[in-house]
Amino acid sequence: MRAGTGSAVSLLSMLAALGSALAVSSVAGEARAQCVDDELKAELVGGRHYRGVQDRLFTKAFRHEFSGMGGYYAADLYSSNWVVGGAYTFHFSEDLALEASVAFTRFRTDVTDSYERRYPQVQVQDRSDKPGRLYFGHLVWSFAYGKVRWAGGGITRFDFNAALGAGITDDTTSRGITGSFGLGTKWYFGKWFAIRLDVRDHILREVLVGEEHLVNDIIVTVGPSIFFPFGG
Repeated sequence: MRAGTGSAVSLLSMLAALGSALAVSSVAGEARAQCVDDELKAELVGGRHYRGVQDRLFTKAFRHEFSGMGGYYAADLYSSNWVVGGAYTFHFSEDLALEASVAFTRFRTDVTDSYERRYPQVQVQDRSDKPGRLYFGHLVWSFAYGKVRWAGGGITRFDFNAALGAGITDDTTSRGITGSFGLGTKWYFGKWFAIRLDVRDHILREVLVGEEHLVNDIIVTVGPSIFFPFGG
């Protein structure tokens, strides 16, 4: 009877010891797993930091943009010439904005001189060397974003945009509304300054020497932009 009781006590002691060992082993395993998870998280965060991922420092939503632009006017009917102007843009979000612009150029062609040389009895009264003004409105959609890490470690954000709109080409020979569409890119520096590059195609009807033509004029401009409020 005593031998049986001693054996039972001994068995219970062994089971208790085994349970304690398993519990200690489980706690140690959880601690090691937690340690591995923490190390893995730290490594991933460190890798992201090394790749330059950070909070967006330049925001456009609900900000005003004032731009100066200058470039090249490749006219279809006239000779190519310079163009200079400015634009105001209000950004409704990071992706959509409305832009109003005005630009100045000069429309010039040798067609009238050639026409008068060919037909000396006809004198063209409307000279083809005159100033022109461009008044336009565009809906601008920023469809792609990117970042560049420079050699010094700084990061510059940029985007690509598409513009669609219409306006008036004031050169006394154009007829009706001028349609416009194009592509552009903006590069952002700091919190309030950017450089923009735009390529726009203007589609319009013009009359020269009594003949009406449907033309495509390509305008390429580059210039600085200032965003307000300055703090982003």
